[in-house]
Amino acid sequence: MTFLVTFVLMLAVIAIMAVGVIFGRRAIKGSCGGGMAKAECVCVEKCDKRKKFDAEQTAASLSN
Repeated sequence: MTFLVTFVLMLAVIAIMAVGVIFGRRAIKGSCGGGMAKAECVCVEKCDKRKKFDAEQTAASLSN
């Protein structure tokens, strides 16, 4: 009986996580909204990688 209750509970958790991934995909991608190729950052405070990426982009645009 304990196994069955645990199994059903785990299935429910996995189903809830799947719905969260389907409808809120950005939140599960990681800091700064996922890949550094995106121009938008969802962080309240930018992470070090994002600050470095922004500085590189600024330097590249100034050199052109």
